[in-house]
Amino acid sequence: MAQPNIHKAKVAVIYTRPETVFEDIGRAMRLADYQTHLPPDISTLLKINISWQYYYPACSTSPWQLEGVIKTLHEDGYNDLIAAHNGTVVVDSFEGEVRNKQKPVQDKYKLPNIHLDVPPNKWIPFQPKGEMLVLDKIFPEGLTIPEIFPGKNVVHLPTMKTHVFTTMTGAMKNAFGGLLNRKRHWTHSVIHETLVDLLTIQKEIHPGIFAVMDGTFAGDGPGPRAMRWHEKNVFLASTDQVAIDAVAAKLMGFDPMSIKFIRLAHEKGLGCGDPSQIEIVGEDITGVNWHFEGTKNTFASRGQKLIYWGPLKPLENILLRSPIAPWSFVASNLYHNAYWLRFIGNRRVKEAMKTGWGQLFQQY
Repeated sequence: MAQPNIHKAKVAVIYTRPETVFEDIGRAMRLADYQTHLPPDISTLLKINISWQYYYPACSTSPWQLEGVIKTLHEDGYNDLIAAHNGTVVVDSFEGEVRNKQKPVQDKYKLPNIHLDVPPNKWIPFQPKGEMLVLDKIFPEGLTIPEIFPGKNVVHLPTMKTHVFTTMTGAMKNAFGGLLNRKRHWTHSVIHETLVDLLTIQKEIHPGIFAVMDGTFAGDGPGPRAMRWHEKNVFLASTDQVAIDAVAAKLMGFDPMSIKFIRLAHEKGLGCGDPSQIEIVGEDITGVNWHFEGTKNTFASRGQKLIYWGPLKPLENILLRSPIAPWSFVASNLYHNAYWLRFIGNRRVKEAMKTGWGQLFQQY
C-alpha cells in the first residue's frame, strides 16, 4: 500500500456573490496555483456535471461556474478547451445541458462540445498500470475509456452536495460519469472503491487534473437530486481531488476520513484527505459546520440499498445486470421526475429563483 501523503495539499476557498462571481472563480483558481498543474500547450477537457436533466439548485454544474472557469482559462492563455458531458441510463445529457443553461455558455465561447456516450465519440480498451481495487473484477472483460481523454488536461466542475451512496459527492465522483460507460451503475455496490480506482486511472491518462467546486447553492439531504438547497456563496479549487472533497466534506459537517472513498484514496497516496495536512488559502473557515445530513434516503434510494447491501443482494445480477434491468431506470424516473420534481422540487426551484443566484440563472 502506498504511504499516506505527508505534503501539504492546497485548497482555495473563496466566498462570492453574483456580482463578482467570475472574478472570484479566477481568484480561487489562481490561489490554488492551477497554472502550475495544467500544462497550457495541450487541450483541456471541462468535465461538466449533469446529475439531472432538469434544473435543480446544487444538482449540476451551474452556468456561472462554467463561464467563470472558461473566462479564467482564456485570460491565462488556455484556448484549446473542450466541453465534455456524459449521459446515464436515467439522465439525458443533451436535454440537461439546455435546461441547466450550460449550452448557452458553451456556444458563447464557441467551445467544441462532446457527449461521451454517443457516436461519433469512441471508447477504447485501457489497461491501468496501477492496482485496481474493484474495477478489474466488475469488468473482467477489460476496461474502456473515452478515446478523447488520454493526453489531455481535465478540469472537473462538481457542485457541493450530499449523496445517498457516498455521503457527499464532489471532484472524485465527477469522474464517475466520464470514465465509465453506461454500465457504470454496476459499480454502485462498491462505489467507494470505484472512485479510488478512477482517480488512479486519471493520474495515468491526464497530464493535469484540477477541480473547481461550486457551493453558491449547496445541496443537503438525499442527493444528488432530491435535496434541500442552501445559499452558501462559496467556491473551492484545488489540483488535489482528494483534498478538495475533504474540505467540502468538512464544511458540510462530516469527518472527511470517515468517508470511505476519501480515506481509501488518502491511504493509497492519491491525495490528501486529512484536513490537518491541507493548506487552506483564501478564507478562514475555522469552525465552519453546515450540519448537513448525508444519511437521508428517498423511497428510490432505499430500494437501491436493499439490492446493493441488503437482503436483495443475491438478486443484484438479475435485477440490475440482466435484460430486465430497465425496470430500475423506469422506477427512478417515475419517482424523481413524475413525483418528486412535480410535487416537491418545482416549489423549491421557484423559491431559489427569488435569490440573487436564481436571478443570475434566469439571465442566461
